[in-house]
Amino acid sequence: MIQKIKGTMDILPDKTPLFRHIEGIMREEAEKYGFGEIRLPTFELTELFVRGVGDTTDVVQKEMYTFLDGEDSITLRPEGTAGVARALIENGKYGDTMPQKYYYIMSCFRHEKPQAGRTREFFQFGTEMFGADTPAADATVIALAYAVLKRLGLSNIRLHLNSIGCKECRPAFRGALTEHFSSHTDELCDTCRERLGKNPLRLLDCKSPICSAIAKEAPRTVDHLCEACATHFDQLCKILDAMEIPYVVDPAIVRGLDYYTRTVFEFVAEGIAAQSTVCGGGRYDGLVESLGGPALSGIGFGMGITRVIMAMEKEGLANITAPTPRLYIATLGEKAVPTAVSLAERLRRNGFFVECDLVGRSLKAQMKYANKLGADYTLILGDSEIKSGKAFLRDMKNSEQTEIELATFTLN
Repeated sequence: MIQKIKGTMDILPDKTPLFRHIEGIMREEAEKYGFGEIRLPTFELTELFVRGVGDTTDVVQKEMYTFLDGEDSITLRPEGTAGVARALIENGKYGDTMPQKYYYIMSCFRHEKPQAGRTREFFQFGTEMFGADTPAADATVIALAYAVLKRLGLSNIRLHLNSIGCKECRPAFRGALTEHFSSHTDELCDTCRERLGKNPLRLLDCKSPICSAIAKEAPRTVDHLCEACATHFDQLCKILDAMEIPYVVDPAIVRGLDYYTRTVFEFVAEGIAAQSTVCGGGRYDGLVESLGGPALSGIGFGMGITRVIMAMEKEGLANITAPTPRLYIATLGEKAVPTAVSLAERLRRNGFFVECDLVGRSLKAQMKYANKLGADYTLILGDSEIKSGKAFLRDMKNSEQTEIELATFTLN
């Protein structure tokens, strides 16, 4: 038997209503904030992600699905931001009125060890805003993520917030960080020892217990900000306070690449195993320029739909079921089938969910099936009903029956 590839999932009809419910809320909330939907290619030139995600990241070094197409190196998208930035540049949208605001719901691909909340194909809701560099823009993007999570009913979510400074103040922080970790070189894991010389900010995000303990004593980015970055972060916090969006300042949240600046944030769901971050975002004011476009600010986030579902399950919010039929039409004998099918079709064209027998069940089996489907009403058609043009509509909740005219019958 051929089975699905490890790290992928089948989402069957009993689960798709939950996905559609979540995705519907994501679309509605994004559009309330003025974000328009963008749809991107599933694969791009590998160079886009090397430059847009970063050649020192685990994503680029270890996790991308890359293959040759003729002489071109092609990669299945591991995230959405780089593709949106590429589309902005390629389609000349940087010349339009700012800010440019986009959202997407897409599948992404990363070759990593599957575990709870982490799959090789995963589903992501993301937003990107270009051309607005104010704290108010940061707060708006954060507020959108918060609105989605709150509308889904999640209460056990915490916003973690930090500032990583800019190219003016980050060198001093990087130097202080290197000095701190260099005094613990013998204790660091192999990966962190390698990172120390290349990208010391990434040591703050290591999950090793020993490295994490060392990181807790490391210098804080917020203590090394230049005046402009400190003012930006202070104003962002004031706006979030005014919006009544609670947060904690978390020095462990960092981004290792130079084009990430100032605001970084995560929404964390407590109690859903190791992969507890359901949404991560930040400001990337140098990204568009690094991809060949003009100097243009940017901020956005990515929200993992599967992790959101895990958080909803933890809080008992994931019981979203498929719609049930308004009517089930049962038939007695083959002569009733054309009438039943045509009546079902007429009602469907008027917007109703109607089922009828398609496999030749007995009347008893049909009624049992209608009950299993959760139909609101049933209608039994046989020779006498066809001849008279009348039938009895049964309310499945209270078993009351009402006589109806087949030619003019409709549902309320």
